[in-house]
Amino acid sequence: MKSTNKKLKNNYAFIDSQNVNLATKDMGWKLNFFRFRKYLSDKYSVKKAYLFLGYIPQNQKMYTDLQNSGYILVFKPTLKLPDGKVKGNVDAELVLQAALDIPNYDSAIIVTGDGDFHCLIKHLDSIGKLERVIIPNSQKYSSLLREFNNKMTFLNGLQRKLEYKNKKSGIN
Repeated sequence: MKSTNKKLKNNYAFIDSQNVNLATKDMGWKLNFFRFRKYLSDKYSVKKAYLFLGYIPQNQKMYTDLQNSGYILVFKPTLKLPDGKVKGNVDAELVLQAALDIPNYDSAIIVTGDGDFHCLIKHLDSIGKLERVIIPNSQKYSSLLREFNNKMTFLNGLQRKLEYKNKKSGIN
């Protein structure tokens, strides 16, 4: 469902922050979330951008910065694993939010390379509500998502535009 004037569209983005962070880190760079929010707005007419992440109290300043950049944060409680790593799986929250909001948006942009979202993406595509699947790393993503090749964009090709550059201000 292509629109000749994307500015008239009311699209929502649903972002798996852990998948984005780990994938870009694996490629040797870090996403500038402020620039990414502007990109989503300019390129895909995203009116609401949900960012799903595990809640860690020490990250409050980052959460405030993300909200000030235009994200709606959806938190999942985290667990500390025996190896010391923190785990906060947001898959169910992302799927539920995208499903509940279906009547409110024209199209959805799903940002993840995780195959756990295959059923959501397939459903959105089948009802004409899938605008784009933005995958962080074109070299490492679930093969379950390959059937949506015609609706994929990869962050690899946008690194220069969206990379966080270590400056005094800006969101990590």
